[in-house]
Amino acid sequence: MQGADADSRVGLLAGSSSAAESRWRAAARTAFPFIVVGALWELVAGLAIFPPRLFPPLEVVASAFVRLTASGVLPHHVLDTLLRLVAGFALAAVVGVVIGIAMGRSRLAEDTLLPLVSIGAPIPGIAYAPLFLLWFGLGNVSAVLLVGFVSAFPVIFNTWTGVKAVKEIWVRAALAMGADDRRLFAKVILPGALPYILTGLRLGLAQAWRILVGVEMLAAVPWGLGWMIFGAREFLNTDVMLAGVAVIGVIGLGLEKLVFQRLENYTVVRWGMMT
Repeated sequence: MQGADADSRVGLLAGSSSAAESRWRAAARTAFPFIVVGALWELVAGLAIFPPRLFPPLEVVASAFVRLTASGVLPHHVLDTLLRLVAGFALAAVVGVVIGIAMGRSRLAEDTLLPLVSIGAPIPGIAYAPLFLLWFGLGNVSAVLLVGFVSAFPVIFNTWTGVKAVKEIWVRAALAMGADDRRLFAKVILPGALPYILTGLRLGLAQAWRILVGVEMLAAVPWGLGWMIFGAREFLNTDVMLAGVAVIGVIGLGLEKLVFQRLENYTVVRWGMMT
């Protein structure tokens, strides 16, 4: 019995050691591209190919980040941008998924809406900005609505594609087992289309970031990362601009890991639809 207990303890220690090693390897794989880019950046900055004011070393950017954070300026900009992003993207997610499902399930909705979506999607989001500013005025309302409008297009397209991609044999099997329309949608259509919907939401979030950073300057909002970046450009404060860009990247990575990846693991990965 004592030998079996010892063997089990050794097995547990070996398993925990292997798990820790796997986590370290995953962390190293994640950090490696950033280390390479950082080393190249420092090399270019050290060679003085560009003026230091236009291409500052990473320690200058880090100093600007710490200074802006300690003064409370950067958190204020981040909070205002996040509020606009969440409001606009939530609007795009709800409207985009509903329209995409309607297009995928109804031939009439598809024939009516697909040409409009196909025409509106390729137009750059910033081209809509003057119209939204004229219609809704300067400030947060026009910024949120524009973000929602522009980022809805990839959500609509991918949701529509996902619904159309659901295998017909799944639908026939569910109908043969007596599923009504509500259960057919909840148990077959929505799970089958979910990988496409999540892809559309990811693309929509990226689109939301792009248009929000630009429109924050055009809409004359008093705070926001876009406003901070464009304002720093006027004074050649490249370190402040790069600090803002880095924060946008970190927030985007955080949303990917904490929201989309967890949602994916809880749904399509758990169901065996993705690995």
